[in-house]
Amino acid sequence: MSKELDMWMRSLRANGLTESRLAVVGVTILIFILYLITSATAPPSEGSQDGFLGRRIEGGEAGIMQATQAVESGHQIPVGEGEIPPLPFMLYVVGVFAVGGVVFAAWLAQWVLSKDEGDKKMQEVSNAIREGAAGFLSTQYTMIFKLATVVLIGIFVLYSLRTPPRNLPGVQSLPLAVCVALSFAVGAVLSAIAGYVGMWVAVRSNVRVASAATRSFHEAVTVGLRAGAFSGILVVAMVLLGIITLLFTVRVIVPARLHQLPFLLVGYGFGASFVALFAQLGGGIYTKAADVGADMVGKVEADIPEDDPRNPAVVADLVGDNVGDCAGRGADLFESIAGEILAAMILGGGLSRNLPPDVQNGYVLFPLAIHAMDLVVSGVGIMLTEVPKNAKISTIDPMEVLKSGYKISVAGAGVGIVILCRLLLYTSVHPWAWLHFAGCGLIGLGTAFCFILVTQYYTDFNYPPVKQIAQASVTGHGTNVIAGMAVGMRATAAPAMIIGLALLSSYKLGRAAFGGAANAGLFGTAVATMGMLSTVAFVLAMDVFGPITDNAGGVVEMSEQPEHVRDITDTLDAVGNTTKAITKGFSVGSASLACFLLFSAFLDEVAEIAGVPIDAVDLANPEVFLGGLAGATLVFYFSGQCMTAVGSAAQEVVNNVRLQFQQKPGIMDGSQKPDYTSCVSIVTQAALQEMISPGLIAATVPLLVGAFFRLISSTDDPLIGAKAIAGFLMFATVTGVLFAIFLNTAGGAWDNAKKYIEKGVHGGKGSQAHKAAVTGDTVGDPSKDTAGPSLHVLIKLLSTITLVCTPLFVADAHGH
Repeated sequence: MSKELDMWMRSLRANGLTESRLAVVGVTILIFILYLITSATAPPSEGSQDGFLGRRIEGGEAGIMQATQAVESGHQIPVGEGEIPPLPFMLYVVGVFAVGGVVFAAWLAQWVLSKDEGDKKMQEVSNAIREGAAGFLSTQYTMIFKLATVVLIGIFVLYSLRTPPRNLPGVQSLPLAVCVALSFAVGAVLSAIAGYVGMWVAVRSNVRVASAATRSFHEAVTVGLRAGAFSGILVVAMVLLGIITLLFTVRVIVPARLHQLPFLLVGYGFGASFVALFAQLGGGIYTKAADVGADMVGKVEADIPEDDPRNPAVVADLVGDNVGDCAGRGADLFESIAGEILAAMILGGGLSRNLPPDVQNGYVLFPLAIHAMDLVVSGVGIMLTEVPKNAKISTIDPMEVLKSGYKISVAGAGVGIVILCRLLLYTSVHPWAWLHFAGCGLIGLGTAFCFILVTQYYTDFNYPPVKQIAQASVTGHGTNVIAGMAVGMRATAAPAMIIGLALLSSYKLGRAAFGGAANAGLFGTAVATMGMLSTVAFVLAMDVFGPITDNAGGVVEMSEQPEHVRDITDTLDAVGNTTKAITKGFSVGSASLACFLLFSAFLDEVAEIAGVPIDAVDLANPEVFLGGLAGATLVFYFSGQCMTAVGSAAQEVVNNVRLQFQQKPGIMDGSQKPDYTSCVSIVTQAALQEMISPGLIAATVPLLVGAFFRLISSTDDPLIGAKAIAGFLMFATVTGVLFAIFLNTAGGAWDNAKKYIEKGVHGGKGSQAHKAAVTGDTVGDPSKDTAGPSLHVLIKLLSTITLVCTPLFVADAHGH
């Protein structure tokens, strides 16, 4: 099957079918598939009209007037009592696409694993990496699940004691607690699986990319991207399957209508975030402690090349690429997608209650349909990404090769967003509302593309910022660090403006869709977020491409392959640094939009519990201001803990490597072998110990802040605890987004400045400029691979944990 599909794709290209024509063919197929999806909804009632691009609603003039008045006034149309209708057939269709995504991911894995593993030396290095990664993750996940079990019990107790929400009449506390706890458990388990399975394939792909590099640059790119695509496709498919399964499961526990079900799944995003935070923390500490230790002694003191087999820390460094960049990032994006889908479903469900019954399902299921489309367009883009034949390596920019496939996915996603908006969001009450929401989706799609361009500009050595850092390296270590920090600080401006424009324009456009209704504006931002994530599978594929090619370079170096092979893997590794930086910027951008949605959901949950809304969050209120100050402080303190953890573990690695060089002088001439396992053991223990403190602080500080202000000030204002948390979330989100962009961009720029010099600029490898660049890269390593990525998860975790634990922050009318 894998050979037949690959031969079919190659035959298309051999027959002269260009990328643009293939894109047209792919879009045409996509249109037909989307038509099948959306036509799979319940059949229209007698007297109504329903067809392709021609949907109508039923209910007559009275129903239309009622809906219009409800939307404009913000009141709900009463939901009639009686038998609850079955879940729409479209949910089954999306489930089929999700299963198809799993099958496609399995095909990609089988295709990659069918490639040869190179010679015996390559296999020995790869096997050592596999063993180290599997051992660390099994121990790490055991520890994470012990912590998650405690949180699970706490959630169950909290919801067992809380008053049932008003938007779920007739629901008792115990079934509600079971649903929220179950969704937390499922989110945690699937997030862990997404990270582990992605790592499992990655550690088996590195040697195959290395082997492919001995044959051709073309094959190495294809194998690396398809190996990364396995993780991208699998993560999206698993998110969809998890949500769909929970929708059917909680429906059995709590009979409810479709628009009410997302409220029962709020634990899903929290569970995914909780696991992702510790996975990213532990993996980030592991990979950068090993990397910094290996570079400080190996490159700077011993003056040996990167990934040299004489370096005792090199295997730990290669293991870290997988547990940090593959497993950690897979769990990170899983929770991003999960949280954003649920937030959009909740907002869509709230908005749909103001509309006639036959159009309500579309607003709730729209986020799921977008990601079903993502599986299709990203899959097409991945399969059509290929290096031009007969082109010389010196004339090929691998980043442009990857972007060519991404552009195909973006084109397909743009068409798909418009069609899905027309088919799922159309209502004759406001016949042009769907067009407004389509505009919101395209704004989100454009935002994602702009983020990629901006990140590439600041982290790719073909552009001025990285060249400026390389130039600063000529005059010493200090000027290199100054230049890198300056680039990172400047790099926050463009993303902040892009996020601001996307948020404001999508809100205004969505609000205009329903004549100025605020909840329509919020749904507009949700559609923009979905648009930004409509090609997330391809973006994650590019991200995982980075650590796989980095590992391939290590395998090539340690197995002593010819220089031209290392040149190929070095080129791919430099591109991989840029793709990793792109995904981090992409993750920050989507996180900022998602946090805005979750913040709105938090305010709605407070109003649901208290019975009165929070009209404003006033910074002139001391409790609110202090809550905001605590949120901003947490971002810096948390980042400092991450950096400290890397520094402490790196010191142990440095001491161990120095000791080995002293006790085994034959390491340098090859007469003695270094002890790789001792460094692996050091970073494993350090990462597992150091990840606990920052993770627990991140999970407990928001709860303590809200509960504290509720305890001391609720007699004057029963909502003061919730208002303080609102300030906490606003300050933490804004500070976290900007600081994460700074850390990610500066780290990526430092790394590629070093690689730019290693290409022969400013004296090349071993020069004083190169040693200064290594220092900058050492500073940037924990910034871009530990603190920065962990902040992505932190700001989303704060939003989800406060949403789930809202009852802790709201007092009754008597201040209790």
